[in-house]
Parts: sequence; C-alpha cells; structure tokens
Amino acid sequence: MRINSPLTGKSFLVVGGTGAIGSAAARALSAEGAVVHIADRAATIAERGAAVLDSLAHGGGLHPVDITSTASLQQLRDSLSAQCGGALNGLINASGFTKAIPHGDLDALTDEFIDEMFQVNWRAQFATIRELAPLLKASGDGLVVSLSSIASFTAVGSNIAYCAAKAGIDVMTKALARVLAPEVRILAVSPGVVDTSFVPGRGADFSEKVADATPLKRIASADDIARAIAACATHLTYSTGHIIQVDGGRAL
Repeated sequence: MRINSPLTGKSFLVVGGTGAIGSAAARALSAEGAVVHIADRAATIAERGAAVLDSLAHGGGLHPVDITSTASLQQLRDSLSAQCGGALNGLINASGFTKAIPHGDLDALTDEFIDEMFQVNWRAQFATIRELAPLLKASGDGLVVSLSSIASFTAVGSNIAYCAAKAGIDVMTKALARVLAPEVRILAVSPGVVDTSFVPGRGADFSEKVADATPLKRIASADDIARAIAACATHLTYSTGHIIQVDGGRAL
C-alpha cells in the first residue's frame, strides 16, 4: 500500500468486480488504501467473490446485484449506505458483455440481441450511477469511472451494437460530468483489445494479429486498464467528463 495515498480509508464500489478488469481495478484501488466493495451477479459472487475479496489489502463487502433491475440497484444502494456511513467515494462501472458478430451480418444483429446489449452495457451503467448518485454526492468528492472502448469512435469492435453502446457511455460521461459537478467527477477509461476472455471465441491468434498492428506491439493486460482506473482517482483529480484512452496506440 502506498503511504499517504489520497485514497486511504475511502470507500469504492466496483460493479463487475469479479471479472478480469473489475478484479484488477479492485486490487489497484485497494493497494492505494481504498476500502473496496465488490458487486456482481449472484452466481459470480458465489463462485469468485470470496477469492477477489481475499486478494484485496482493504476489502469491504460482497454485494450480489442485478444491474438490469432498479429494485436490485436500490437494495445495493441501501446496503452500501449502511456499510459506508451514508457516503461513497467512488464507483467503477466495469460490468458488461459482448459477442463477436461480423459487422456485415446484419441479420445476426437481432432486435432481442440489440436490446440486451443496450440494457446491460448502457442502461444498467446509467441506472447504477443514478441510484448511487446520492451516496457519491454525500462524499463531497465522488468519482465515477465507466469502462468504454475505442470501438466507440473507431466503429471497429465485436459487433455494431457494442460499438454503439460504448459510444453511449462516452456521451453519458460528458453529460453527467456537467450535471453532477462539483460534488462528483465522471470519467471513462477506453481500452483497445485486452488480454481477457471478455469476447467469447477470440484466441491467441487474434491477440497476436492485433498486437502486431498496435504501435506498442502488445495488447493490454487487465492491470494496464486497472492502473488507468486508479489514476483517475489518485492523479487526475482536476479532470471530469473526459475519455482516457488506454490502447497502446491502436486507434492511431
């Protein structure tokens, strides 16, 4: 743990905290002294939550949540309020899902799939911020960091709906930065390809191809993204409404 970190004793929530990037972010924030709470689907909390919490220098609690349900998010808010003294210093929106669908295969992008993509990857992110805004405001120096993607502006990603949902994250970040200031700062971290299993079916051959076409000649690790998220809390203290690219130059 870094001594005299600005995060010492502050409370953070990582939604999607059992995933590769979410758990890495939780560890990075905890190493800076933050008390980190983990929220995720009940099944993944049961399967991996305890291991993630045990890996933290300063673990808070485990919170099963359905981010597509406002009632479930309100229960999460009330639980956090009780555990964190009515205030929350930081929210990391790290949940989401995708599926590789060729952009030219319009028929595969069904109405049901599009609706689910936006429900999980945009609406739920907004709803989480909406429900937790009172706790973030109460802290006086709240922070939200959402996971975006360079797909939001390159339009090159796992599928067209995913690209559009991430573009929505960027717009939401800018809009909420205006309306929630000065009590809450809103930022987004925008990775390129990351070495995780986030996109089902993508293997080492895909990663090698992308790495070769990336100026830094490698794809990102989950820790690369986690360090950027932690930097939003520790170093970018006069920034809000911005999208921080962490892509090794891939979008150039």
